[in-house]
Amino acid sequence: MTTRRGFLRYLGAAGAGAVVPTLAWADLGAPAWLAAARRPDGRFALYGVDAEGADLFSVDLPDRAHSSAIHPRLAQAVVFARRPGTYAVVLDCGTGRVLNELAAAEGRVFCGHGAYSPDGRLLYTSEAEAETGEGRIGIWDIAAGFRRAGEMPSGGMGPHEILMLPGGGLAVANGALENGPDGRPDPIALSEMAPNLAYLDPAAREITQVVELSGPFRRNSIRHLAVRPDGLLAFAMQWHGAETEAPALLGLHRRGEAAPKLVSAGAEAQFALKGYAGSVAFSGDGRRVAISSPIGGLIDAFEADTGAHAWRCRRADVCGLAPAAGGFVANTGTGDWLMLDRGGPEPRGIVTAEVGRSWDNHMMALRG
Repeated sequence: MTTRRGFLRYLGAAGAGAVVPTLAWADLGAPAWLAAARRPDGRFALYGVDAEGADLFSVDLPDRAHSSAIHPRLAQAVVFARRPGTYAVVLDCGTGRVLNELAAAEGRVFCGHGAYSPDGRLLYTSEAEAETGEGRIGIWDIAAGFRRAGEMPSGGMGPHEILMLPGGGLAVANGALENGPDGRPDPIALSEMAPNLAYLDPAAREITQVVELSGPFRRNSIRHLAVRPDGLLAFAMQWHGAETEAPALLGLHRRGEAAPKLVSAGAEAQFALKGYAGSVAFSGDGRRVAISSPIGGLIDAFEADTGAHAWRCRRADVCGLAPAAGGFVANTGTGDWLMLDRGGPEPRGIVTAEVGRSWDNHMMALRG
């Protein structure tokens, strides 16, 4: 593991023997994003990337990752195995040291995502009952060495991405399709799909609102989430209905409202997405929201307030998507890092830091 800074400072043991990193993200060159990738030699790593798409540091991973949770202050990240995984690794990004390894509770699997509380004291993880797919949100006490401190219902089946909301609360994408340790959808369960957005009060460990997709949209599995500072929530979906249909794969919702707004690029354009949205993000200025489709090789951007289609970017195997200063940043399984920060589909720059690197599904933006 390499960083731009060689000066490392530590506290001693804390809680249940965990080593607490005292470096802040600024000490590592102020990375703008974290993203996992497969290296050319087949090994896996988590990378910190600066605002121009250049590597700042890398930390070795034991296996392929799906996504990560980023501590709000310390240079610490929790990297989750691809669903359905039974482990998550807590990394000190300053040293590459594994601070802890989280094991799923008996009969549970992790579902690829997690989120820190705003004060950095707790970690929340999306989980499912391995046999039934029933959703749970695990609660982990960081000061106690990432001791499991309880759980709460996710509000649905097969939770996937979770995130903290501005002003408090937790949003959950209940995708409705995790139905066993192999992670494959049960064909029988497709007719019973009931995906939803759930809003939770973590302090009370209660569900405060559940927003369901109705009618034919029940075959749209809600997978990934993004939130704007004013609380507007965007969600990306994956279609499990007929291939002759091309429904909206992006939805918008505000907590407290009854129904979500589903956003489409138009019937003909929707077919090109092949029923699959892999990531979702708001632009850095909040004006637009975009989804990526690695299967379709496309990014579609929309006006966040009106839902009007703004532009389309074509790039093979594009999935990772995150906010950039005036737009977005994206990466691909073929190794490209795209700076889409001029408000349109043409990249300002394309960075290929290492020939043969393959970026994984998601990237996470560091704020502040």
